[in-house]
Amino acid sequence: MHPGLWISKTGLESQQTGVSVISNNISNASTVGYKKGRAVFEDLLYQTINQPGGVSSQNSSLPTGLMLGTGSRVTATQKSFTQGNLITTNDALDVMIDGQGFFVVSLPNGDPAYTRAGQFTKDADGQIVMPSNGFVVMPGIAIPADATSITISREGEVSVKLAGDPQEQVIGQFEMADFINPAGLQPIGNNMFVETSASGAPIGGVPTVDGFGSIRQGSLETSNVNVAEELVNLIQAQRIYEMNAKVISSVDQMLGFVNQNV
Repeated sequence: MHPGLWISKTGLESQQTGVSVISNNISNASTVGYKKGRAVFEDLLYQTINQPGGVSSQNSSLPTGLMLGTGSRVTATQKSFTQGNLITTNDALDVMIDGQGFFVVSLPNGDPAYTRAGQFTKDADGQIVMPSNGFVVMPGIAIPADATSITISREGEVSVKLAGDPQEQVIGQFEMADFINPAGLQPIGNNMFVETSASGAPIGGVPTVDGFGSIRQGSLETSNVNVAEELVNLIQAQRIYEMNAKVISSVDQMLGFVNQNV
């Protein structure tokens, strides 16, 4: 088989994967707390015909070599944890992290998960949970049934006013976590991530302390996807895909010419 066919095939596969990543970003452009991804490309092994620096004669060596590439592939999808924009909702249980860190959520098996989506609600017991699945936000803060207002400070302290009591009562404190390498976290859907060996162990803390971000009540962090940028990336991927397909077509015509005329 002509090498150009295989090389262009790898290019087509790489761009298909790249388009999948771009389409996922665009589809989540309005997802609260979503962090965009990008495909990481690399070139494949080279076929070395002449080694650079090889002897070309008794008194000279090759200044450059002859090495033929064998294509490309996608080796990773990398998340970008840049800050998303702020939208104001004025809902007491809508909170966002302004800065570094993640909210900690308890999975059904007791393991922790981590999220930037602070669109919370209450369950039947008054506990603060995620609305899509009911997972409890750690450390399990329960809002009393007779609470007339909820206040969440920049430091993550949760206080309420009870009916007939003019004084606010502190009922809990939001926990936060951060990682040495957030890009190493594994996304599991539902706006959540779990720890991996690549991310490192979670570093626990509270808002505004030791580099953690502050809490903004009544606000949400939007997706950090730039739709215009993603559309440009999509057009670029489409053009590269078309060029690889054109190479396959051209090689096929060349081989057809040889078969008919030799």
